Amino acid sequence: MSTTTSSTPEREDEPEGADARPGRVIHSESTTEIPVHLLFRKGPDTDTDTATEPLPLAPTVVRRRLGTGEQPRVQVPAVSRRHVPTVNPELVERPARVLPWAVGLLAGLAGAAGCVGASWWAGVLPSAVVRTLNLPPVSGTRLGLAQWAAYVVAGALLLFGFGGLSRGDTGRAWVLALFGRYRGTVRHTGLMWVNPLVLCRRVDVRLRHWRSEPIPAVDANGVALRVVVLVTWQVRDTVRAVFGIDDHEAYLRECVESALARVLPQVPADLPAVADVVSLRNVEAVGDTLTRLVAADVAPAGLEVFSVRPARIEYAPEVAARMQRRRIAAFDAEHRDAVIGSVLDSVEDTVTRLTARGLVELDDYERKALVRDLTVAFCTGRAGDGG
Repeated sequence: MSTTTSSTPEREDEPEGADARPGRVIHSESTTEIPVHLLFRKGPDTDTDTATEPLPLAPTVVRRRLGTGEQPRVQVPAVSRRHVPTVNPELVERPARVLPWAVGLLAGLAGAAGCVGASWWAGVLPSAVVRTLNLPPVSGTRLGLAQWAAYVVAGALLLFGFGGLSRGDTGRAWVLALFGRYRGTVRHTGLMWVNPLVLCRRVDVRLRHWRSEPIPAVDANGVALRVVVLVTWQVRDTVRAVFGIDDHEAYLRECVESALARVLPQVPADLPAVADVVSLRNVEAVGDTLTRLVAADVAPAGLEVFSVRPARIEYAPEVAARMQRRRIAAFDAEHRDAVIGSVLDSVEDTVTRLTARGLVELDDYERKALVRDLTVAFCTGRAGDGG
């Protein structure tokens, strides 16, 4: 590498005066020769061919340009995902074992017939019933061990047959549990036979809509709001909704409130509703974020959320009155500016036409007086018309 420096002194024979060239600013210049092989170095050491790792670049932040009136682009922030609670792997919905209703009906009739036969065998059946059924008469009463066993078997068959008849409704499921253990879910409709010893808990599996009460929240500027959301949801896994959580409907409401508390404080409410600017007026963008968060939170409880949409967003009562006064003041100021501009245009047009046609000859004092009188007259007329 070599460095050459040359000095360029000022010329002494240049003419002096107005046409003289100004003195040179740079009196010396230096030139540095860089070897070509240094331009293609792969690392700090010329003897090694290993390439250095690129430096990590910070994310570019685009802000608004000063003096252009450009508004910053506000996007719904990426909310960090929370830890999803784990569920018991045994809590998985499976179909329960049920029998056709005819089986229960036949078993009940057989039990009833067995009770009548045991009573006839024991000799306790009324004589009128014996004559009606055309049974041979039995003399004496014989309630022995065999008769009691027949009563027990026939009575159990009667209770199990008729007691297990159940009806399944459309849009509702039965979650069965026997001695505290999950035995399956019944989603059949119509008449069927279910074991009468199991505990049945009915669950609504229809597509449901929930409209919340006004939920207090704040926006990115700390303005108090009241938000009403419309949630479309459905029970997907009945066993998790019944045994995995205490109250799945209350859990859904709390998850919605939690999502509102996480999203709304990061989004402003007063920005205009345009395509590139996301505010609380952009219901679609805010609703998509709320849906994603709520769906992830309620999935372990066996619920499926299709949409969470803000149905109404309004200011809190303590803020609404102040915002209303501000809007009225801004509207009044805008109206006054429009009225004053219209009056001034009318006065200017009147004075110009009078002087242009030669109807009047006015000096400065008379012109000012005419302008003042016309302005007062026009303003009075506008006020009298209510406009």
